[in-house]
Amino acid sequence: MNKIVRLPSLAAIRVFEAAARHENFTEAAAELGMTQASVSYQIKVLEERIGAPLFLRQARKVTLTAIGRQLSTPTIEAFDRLRATYGADQDALNRTLAISALPTFAANWLAPRIGRFQMAHPDLAVRVESDPKLIDFAQDEIDVAIRYGKGDWPGVVAHALFPSEFTPITSRELLDAEGPIQSPADLLNLQIIDPTDPFWKLWLAEAGVATDGLSDRVGSHLGAQTVEVRAVLSGQGIAMLTPRFFRYELETGRLVQPFDRVSTDGGHYWLIYPTARRNMPKIRAFRQWILAEAEADNALVASG
Repeated sequence: MNKIVRLPSLAAIRVFEAAARHENFTEAAAELGMTQASVSYQIKVLEERIGAPLFLRQARKVTLTAIGRQLSTPTIEAFDRLRATYGADQDALNRTLAISALPTFAANWLAPRIGRFQMAHPDLAVRVESDPKLIDFAQDEIDVAIRYGKGDWPGVVAHALFPSEFTPITSRELLDAEGPIQSPADLLNLQIIDPTDPFWKLWLAEAGVATDGLSDRVGSHLGAQTVEVRAVLSGQGIAMLTPRFFRYELETGRLVQPFDRVSTDGGHYWLIYPTARRNMPKIRAFRQWILAEAEADNALVASG
């Protein structure tokens, strides 16, 4: 059975490696973010453990002793290997921002804007995953996420971007075929793509329209708005959608919002990330950028 050799303090070895490499306690202290007195103390601890001096202290400099030089070579080589092992992967991680976003948000809000972020941060690569599932930041390789809700998730910092807003939206082709819509009640005469969507009941109730039997109607549950809008554009019916996600289609007339009424359930879209990572440079850069983009978009919505 091999005898286990007890190592000296790893903190002391780390200080010795830097001091030996620089042959200067002041420079070692600056590299490690320590005081010169702390460096001297750790070297003294190691010398007591070794039982021999590692440096010769002179008036304005220190030099390695024979045993210090003997120990410094394998120690520096070992730390070089550690730096090579961890440094490359860490550098790649620091230069890649992994974003998990809800599919419609990713496709219709983030994608048209993310180029501006990359232009402002050309050394930072961006990876976007369109995924509606909850994120476990401890398990998933994700830096930040965009989620919908109340912002009360434990263990994360949450920044509100904009509220959930919804209104019935259809296509020009469907209106031309079915005739004009005079009142909100007329919407019930159209094919509703997902009548089980709870936003339908909320919007119609606010418009003073009874919703008895609405959820019993036959329809399609397509999940994300970005999928529902494809059905709408194909003339298959009317859907409850978020206007800001489809601003271009509304402005060009491909989509039609029959009524000005826009409802909300009190939820918001949020930028979230683990509390412990809030000061990471790449997360700080993205946070500043997306909050500014959301503020500008909110001002555009408010202006009509």
